[in-house]
Amino acid sequence: MGEDVRLRAVVALAQAMSAAHTPREFWLAGAQGACDALGGDFAALSVWQRDRGRLKVLVNAGARAPGEEEFPDSETYPVHHFPEITEFLHEQWAGGGAPDAWVETADDRVPTARVAGLRRRGRGSCVVAPVVLHGRAWGELYVARPAGAPPFDRDDAEFATVLAAVVAAGIVQAERLAEVRKLAFTDPLTGLANRRAVDTRLDEAIERYRADGSVVSLVVCDLNGLKSVNDTHGHAAGDRLLERFGSVLSRCGAMLPGALAARLGGDEFCLLTVGPGADEVVAVAEELCVRAAELETGEGVACGVASTGDPIGPLKSARRLFRLADAAQYQAKAARSSKPVVAGRDGTVVPLADAPPETRDRRRFRDAPPVRPES
Repeated sequence: MGEDVRLRAVVALAQAMSAAHTPREFWLAGAQGACDALGGDFAALSVWQRDRGRLKVLVNAGARAPGEEEFPDSETYPVHHFPEITEFLHEQWAGGGAPDAWVETADDRVPTARVAGLRRRGRGSCVVAPVVLHGRAWGELYVARPAGAPPFDRDDAEFATVLAAVVAAGIVQAERLAEVRKLAFTDPLTGLANRRAVDTRLDEAIERYRADGSVVSLVVCDLNGLKSVNDTHGHAAGDRLLERFGSVLSRCGAMLPGALAARLGGDEFCLLTVGPGADEVVAVAEELCVRAAELETGEGVACGVASTGDPIGPLKSARRLFRLADAAQYQAKAARSSKPVVAGRDGTVVPLADAPPETRDRRRFRDAPPVRPES
């Protein structure tokens, strides 16, 4: 293969990976691009799960053999079947040597696990290149040719090393993008989801509610006593209180499958659930109030619940559910209640949330329309 052809192949691989937007797209672009560049008909990208001692296949691209899935959920192999991962790769190149690729063929006399795999799947040869991230073994790039095709040679192995480096750069880019996305939807102080994440998930939840009637519930919490802690002990102590309550919220949210625990801002938090019944959510909200009252600082939490599983009237948008939970939380705070107030169960929250803004005795509820109620 000429130098110009290989250069174009490297550029094509880099461009394909840079155009990817999800981890699966990155994996597929890397495997397929390397396969095309090396003249193979199959490629796989695998990651070394150090904590489990397994080599996990992320993607199988190209001519897959029977039983090979494009994105397998559970195709893993014990690394002791591939000693080069833990011995050759780690000792030879992680310690300062070059991360060289190597070739194996179905005709090799030493029946390694890879040789057995080639024979079993009707492939003639493979080239294996280590993928190195941050100076450590991350995994491997594997490209194969069918039986009867010219086997890979040493030049191919050297080129595969270059391609693996390009793939590694793409994976680093993917990790950075994933981190940016995570930061965009995460509260930096508590590590919980932020308001943006709640809005996105709530819109999706309402669509599901309309489609199949799944119960959607929102628990809105106002942490009592934060200002007093800040004024008396300083903002560092206030931040610790917010962090501790965030941990309590996360722990209680774990009792509800798929719950999203979030900090809306300041001293306001929420739990969003799709699926669990209203009574389950209220029970968890009660547990949350108990645990919040046990925190060393602060004065407990005011908690309001709104659920489509309760008689709250028509739900035309996510904003109304937020207003209902907000109004319930306001009632809990005004009454200094040690238990959650639930919209639709006390006779006051729903009219309060749906009343025009000028008739309310408090600030406009979150996302309320300027004049007319929705329902």
